[in-house]
Amino acid sequence: MQINTIDASMLAKMFLAGAKNLESKKEWINELNVFPVPDGDTGTNMTMTIMSAAAEVSNLGENPDMKSLAKAISSGSLRGARGNSGVILSQLFRGFTKGISEHDTIDVIVLCDALQKAVETAYKAVMKPKEGTILTVAKGGADKALELIGETDDLVQFIDEVIQHADYVLSQTPEMLPVLKQAGVVDSGGQGLVTVLKGAYDALLGKEIDYTIEGTTTTGSGFTKISAQTEQEIKFGYCTEFIIVLNKPLSEKEEHNFKSFLESIGDSIVVVADDEITKVHVHTNDPGLALQRALTYGSLSKIKIDNMREEHQEKLIKDAEKVAAEQKAEEAKKRSEKDAEEEAKANEPRKDMGFISVSIGEGINEIFKGLGVDYIIAGGQTMNPSTEDMLNAIEEVNADNIFILPNNKNIILAANQAASLMEEKNIYVIPTKTVPQGITALINFMPDKTAEENAQQMTAELENVKTGQVTYAVRDTLIDDKEIKQGDYMGIGDSAILSVGQDMDAVIKDMVAQMVDDESSIISVYYGEEVKEDAAETLGSELEALYPECEVEVHSGGQPIYYYVISVE
Repeated sequence: MQINTIDASMLAKMFLAGAKNLESKKEWINELNVFPVPDGDTGTNMTMTIMSAAAEVSNLGENPDMKSLAKAISSGSLRGARGNSGVILSQLFRGFTKGISEHDTIDVIVLCDALQKAVETAYKAVMKPKEGTILTVAKGGADKALELIGETDDLVQFIDEVIQHADYVLSQTPEMLPVLKQAGVVDSGGQGLVTVLKGAYDALLGKEIDYTIEGTTTTGSGFTKISAQTEQEIKFGYCTEFIIVLNKPLSEKEEHNFKSFLESIGDSIVVVADDEITKVHVHTNDPGLALQRALTYGSLSKIKIDNMREEHQEKLIKDAEKVAAEQKAEEAKKRSEKDAEEEAKANEPRKDMGFISVSIGEGINEIFKGLGVDYIIAGGQTMNPSTEDMLNAIEEVNADNIFILPNNKNIILAANQAASLMEEKNIYVIPTKTVPQGITALINFMPDKTAEENAQQMTAELENVKTGQVTYAVRDTLIDDKEIKQGDYMGIGDSAILSVGQDMDAVIKDMVAQMVDDESSIISVYYGEEVKEDAAETLGSELEALYPECEVEVHSGGQPIYYYVISVE
């Protein structure tokens, strides 16, 4: 079998197959987490990132052009990116799509160039790239592609050898990062990338793959198709779909007016717009009216009109109509609520500075709100929020200058990516790696200083906070020279596991002892949802007795998985 070129339709199938392969193996990739904590999330983060793009790819139709496909992959993954691994994956896709977007088909030369751009873009996105990670695996594959130029024009052979070499580089990651070798695992992000590549390669070879992406209804080819109604129940007889190649981006008013016109001549309306194209779906008795109105916004392509009265899928349409009615009612309700909110916001003067914080529990939420946070993003350790979540939060905060507190090292990249995509407001990402750091940053905010001065001051104060978190081990391992058994309690510091044992009280006190020094003055205890208030208060009293020179504060955090989060300042 020899293949010399890949068109957009085949690449779309390869991308969806790669996404599905990653989704099927996400839990296994989660278990490759170096620390044996119960919230290992690399597989989940990468899967949610690629599935955001896969949904957009599925909605392109059966015969997308390369430029539209590239944009769907890039924009979908950028906005859906979660966690460091997800953000890096999105940057790899961003660079890759730059290399393919201007080509109708892909050969080994174009593919090699796209792989180089992928690696270059991803490395630039990380301030301090670390070898032995997903970046190293991606670079290994790209380097192999360069070596193969001139040796073969067969994409089957070319891609096979690139993946084999990337897999080899992955196997060597424990030799590059001692912490991986000690834990007995390869890099989880690198494993996720190889998993995507292998799934894509299977599609190229023609293996039978279910391309269905959750949230879409697909045909056997793997692309979205609206189910047909039976003749007896159809009010509007022609399923009309087309793409408008826009003369200029639609304004919100133009998009609203266009949707209103379509509602006046039909139902089952879907209008998906970006700056360059708008995809339209409508059921109507006069497709010509829809096409004529669309021509006022640009030229038309991919026109498809089906007579639904010739089709006989009664059960499907009953279900579809019910869902459509529910969605329409829900959308109408949301539109009404949103219009009211937007009107209220429009009447409010925009303030100078606002705050967004990622939080991990109800008690922590209340603390952040009390310190002036405008918008709380739920997630943190157990579910890293996406770039899209960050952008939505930014839109909600009515301020010219907005500070984002990620409060987790695995969320900082997503926050930075959101900041880079926002042009209307000034965004300052304070690199808080823990909730206590976020609280300290807020306490040190000074209203009479400029945003730039506050960003510098808040960031500088993070060095004065030490954080320890208590949870349990999900597997046996050896790390930081500590032998850990499944079920052991662990006290995890800012950069290492500080204490391990079967007695939680002893683990906590051992951890705190390594955090307190002669400069320490405050110990803050945030207890989780599984800890009773009496037990937390008792711990607080014991810490007061052990460290009389420190003020001890006990707060209900309400966080899952982590019994205690304790800070020392």
